[in-house]
Amino acid sequence: MKFHNRFTVGVIAFVLLIVACSDRQQGVQNDIATPVTVKELKKGSISKLINTTGTALSTYNVDLISQMSGIYHLQTNPRTGKPFKLGDRVSQGQLIIRLEDREYENGIALDAKELNLEIAEQEQVKQKALYEKGGATLSEMRNTEVRVTNARHDVEGARLNLEKTGIRAPFEGVIVNLPHYTPGVKVEQGKPMVGIMDYSRMYMDVNLPESVIGYIKTEQPVHITHYTIPDDTLSGVVNELSPAISIETRTFKGKILIRNDKLVLRPGMFVKADIIVDNAENSIIIPKDVIQSNRNRKYVYVVEKNTAVLRNIRTGLDDETNVQVLNGLNENDNLVIRGFETLRENSKVKVQK
Repeated sequence: MKFHNRFTVGVIAFVLLIVACSDRQQGVQNDIATPVTVKELKKGSISKLINTTGTALSTYNVDLISQMSGIYHLQTNPRTGKPFKLGDRVSQGQLIIRLEDREYENGIALDAKELNLEIAEQEQVKQKALYEKGGATLSEMRNTEVRVTNARHDVEGARLNLEKTGIRAPFEGVIVNLPHYTPGVKVEQGKPMVGIMDYSRMYMDVNLPESVIGYIKTEQPVHITHYTIPDDTLSGVVNELSPAISIETRTFKGKILIRNDKLVLRPGMFVKADIIVDNAENSIIIPKDVIQSNRNRKYVYVVEKNTAVLRNIRTGLDDETNVQVLNGLNENDNLVIRGFETLRENSKVKVQK
């Protein structure tokens, strides 16, 4: 009997020892600090964006053809000292190609028409003086005015015909097409001569989903990006919007104008457009990926005195990576941005730099 009692007491003592050790081990585990990375919150700005894509096209472009036949002479670019080539910039009115046809130029007889105008103007002055003195009739003076007018039209027509011998840039731009012709050969009328494009101002046609028609308005700013120019974000603006919804695609059409002053965007590039439909300044902004949710609740963790504290939050505007916090966080809070996945309320943490 005594042996049985001693055995029972021994078993109880052994169990109590195991429980005590387990509690001690559990306490040690509870005291282990979870390594986390934090970010001190500062106020900033965020924009609500609506994304779309499209092809950027030049606002001004033209393909010039020969209006007469003549000997082909490609002119020298004064900026380079070499004949014009693809990619050269040209100024408005700059002569790029000259077509030479002596017979055509002689037939215009500009010198004779200018001399005839000079004679007609002198006769007009003379008749006007005589009329004022009573030496000429009103009809005679009017006839000299008709001759001057006809002579001026002849000179203007001759100059317009002479302009056909020169291929000039109608606006400032870049040569984007320059068919090759052997210098000195005769080119027939109607042949393509040069293509010029001004893409410092561009546009893109877009199709926007019906669901955003209440957000998009003209004059809204737009950010334009392309994967080949990741460091450059160009400015644009919503210029036109169609009120009609396509019954096939459930989209509506729009046009975006793009400023491309440095010519980093090239015509024909497929670009991304982020339309700014709303903006918030002086707000708490946090990364989207740190937000956790449970049913309808959103929450994050902040660190206070090496302890993780759960904060319920309410969010506002968001973009691709960040979100505005309307309440639940304050400026200078230390938001946990790494290591939050295993945290619980009041978990001990170790902040890593």
